[in-house]
Amino acid sequence: MKAAIVTIGDEILIGQIVDTNSGFIAKSLDRIGVEVFEMLSISDSREHILNTFLKLQNTVDIVIITGGLGPTKDDITKKTFCDYFEDELVVDTVVLAHVTELIEGFYKRAITQINKDQALVPSKCTVLHNQVGTAPGLWMKKENTVFVSLPGVPFEMKYLIENEIIPKVVRDYHRPYIIHKTILTYGRGESAVAEQIEEWENNLPEFIKLAYLPAPGRVRLRLSVKGTDKQLLEKSIEENVASLTKIIGDIIVGFEDDETLEVILGQILTRQNKTISTAESCTGGTIAQLLSSIPGASSYFKGSVVAYSTEVKQNVLGVSKNLIEEHSVVSAEVAKAMALNVKTLLKTDYAIATTGNAGPSKGDASAEVGTVYIALATPNEVMVEKFDFGQPREKVIDRASVKGLEMLLKEISKKEL
Repeated sequence: MKAAIVTIGDEILIGQIVDTNSGFIAKSLDRIGVEVFEMLSISDSREHILNTFLKLQNTVDIVIITGGLGPTKDDITKKTFCDYFEDELVVDTVVLAHVTELIEGFYKRAITQINKDQALVPSKCTVLHNQVGTAPGLWMKKENTVFVSLPGVPFEMKYLIENEIIPKVVRDYHRPYIIHKTILTYGRGESAVAEQIEEWENNLPEFIKLAYLPAPGRVRLRLSVKGTDKQLLEKSIEENVASLTKIIGDIIVGFEDDETLEVILGQILTRQNKTISTAESCTGGTIAQLLSSIPGASSYFKGSVVAYSTEVKQNVLGVSKNLIEEHSVVSAEVAKAMALNVKTLLKTDYAIATTGNAGPSKGDASAEVGTVYIALATPNEVMVEKFDFGQPREKVIDRASVKGLEMLLKEISKKEL
């Protein structure tokens, strides 16, 4: 089963907003064995939308469209649906009742005609109930292709995907199994990893695909298989992962299985009933943002001190002025003190601290731009590593943040063995 994902909106094409909907939809479809054939972002133009529909008609089994379902005049998706399916808009009484209750009951204001117009739907469509918003989803089929229109608001789109689209596709369509296994490595570059596992890669079965997914400080290796025998596919994946572990086990820190590094950390910290805090200088709170982006993070992430200036390092974290003057604000000694002090301040089991020069100028330190010290305080010790992440500034911050999390993962993973 093949799918296409279409996002509608000039705001995406001019870079005003970032399209996160397509990634969420693609992952959701992949998990149930639906292969995403194409992703498109198109303008708020009737002709462009119609031409896109014509292009995808009978090329894929399902087209999922987001955007253009709002109540204003520039939202034209519903009217364009009617043009494509030779249909007309009618009032759906169930949707109207829901919109009325939401506006008058929850928001406590009088419903307007614009609000009521959200209940207009093509007469031939299957309406997908949007419990968390006013714009319903629309499901319509023409020849061999289903067209699904969803609101562009991310939390409304996610609700409809999880509660309406995925259950309906699972119920109505036969699909193969698509299985991915992602191995997370760190400390070695993509070319070095590829050279080390070249023979193993050459001997992979033809039905297993290998993809290299490099990022600052790490390389993910994704194995993918597709077929009808789930047990056979899983066995093949596990056998090849086992043989790979014998070759590069020293740099493997975990397995993602569609999960990010911060999700994996959260799962392990929760299992171990341990807590983490951060003291960040050059990373400016990026590590804290990554940790706190995971639902339920409050059970293990206690907080952060963004000690961007020397004064905050001294006055809030309690780093000694003499220590800074003796070793410089960008030093192993200061990073160690930051980690230990925030661990004590917030009463956590672990703490990550960063101090460095992200650039473009040196600031209060004498260390070269790109130099970063990362400290990890554990229940028993403090370890500090020095890195040269080069330039530009964004690369330094990104790589330092990931490296801090990887140091934590490597340490807490020892308890999992």
